[in-house]
Amino acid sequence: MSEVRTPRDAWNAMKQGNARFVEGAPRHPRQNVDRRNELAHTQTPIAALFGCSDSRLAAEIIFDMGLGDLFVIRNAGQVISDSVIGSIEYAVAVLDVPLIIVLAHDECGAVRAAIDSTGIDAPTLPVHIWKHIAPIVPAVRRVMRSGAVTVPEAVDAEEVGREHLRDTVADLLHSSDLISEAVREGRLAIVGANYRLAQGAVVPAVAVGLPEES
Repeated sequence: MSEVRTPRDAWNAMKQGNARFVEGAPRHPRQNVDRRNELAHTQTPIAALFGCSDSRLAAEIIFDMGLGDLFVIRNAGQVISDSVIGSIEYAVAVLDVPLIIVLAHDECGAVRAAIDSTGIDAPTLPVHIWKHIAPIVPAVRRVMRSGAVTVPEAVDAEEVGREHLRDTVADLLHSSDLISEAVREGRLAIVGANYRLAQGAVVPAVAVGLPEES
């Protein structure tokens, strides 16, 4: 996608691909033998995408992209870690991507697990699962306080997901001087968005460093 050069170009290309997917008219571009051969020794993705591992969140499909278009990092609940930051820094510093997308979604199991873990009688989770979802719990607590909610069953999971998405974007900027500097210089933008499972639509919720369309 040689026409993609700026953060705005990259986001527009992603929006257009998602629109095709929502309409049920994907083009499945750049997925042939010639493209495969072209990429054998190099890659120039237009964006790095950090999203949830949920099986319904296949990035290249929902954005109607092809081989070599996206540099994808995923884990359950899109939780920031050193390995995630290092992978995204590689995409920015070495692959020169102009855009990072942080992609959350509705009906997220990791968000649900974080909510349920706050219950008084919540069962003990396996240690690695607990360590993984623990960074989502502050978002749960804030939503509970703002709504004067005292039991997990009454917590709005969608609001927790939105809070956690904002936290993730903020943590990414705070944790990486390389990424925050690229944003300040206008070489990089970050878009935090929610994917709607039933509709197939990607809905932006927060954007950093993304200039307005001219």
